[in-house]
Amino acid sequence: MGIRQVEVQRFSLVSGKSIDDVMASLDAAVGHPDMSAFFHMVAATKTTADLETLVGEAVGPTGLMEFARFDMGTILRMYHGEKAPRCFRLLIGNPLIMKQMAEHVPDAAAYAPVTILIDERSDGVHVSYDRMASFLAPYRNAAALKVAQDLDAKIEGLLAEACN
Repeated sequence: MGIRQVEVQRFSLVSGKSIDDVMASLDAAVGHPDMSAFFHMVAATKTTADLETLVGEAVGPTGLMEFARFDMGTILRMYHGEKAPRCFRLLIGNPLIMKQMAEHVPDAAAYAPVTILIDERSDGVHVSYDRMASFLAPYRNAAALKVAQDLDAKIEGLLAEACN
């Protein structure tokens, strides 16, 4: 069994906007395909061109799509009532970007799509993201790292826009 040490860099912002406004901004920027139907259509594609078209139709204006959304605040509200802070975990990405990284570093598929955490705290709405480049840095693959850095810039831009 091998164990690899990975030091993760977390990108975080605090917004004065409401969590509803931050979520609405994120929702407008990424695609929201029916994931069950999407994966069935992926499995049915015969060519890479068909796959690229399918992904292109699924992503939003940022070139990203939402794979899943978890309302973590539901658990908090069970224990603390409706005044509990809201907390969401979004899985966002693009299968073609993941492919570009995984071609060079297969373990990249374990980190994509990426996780974005949006939660209410006393000082505002916190938005956090663990940088993909930090996950891939230990593999020392320049090609995968370049794709990861580009993805980080895209995600961080998305989050900055949502928070401002």
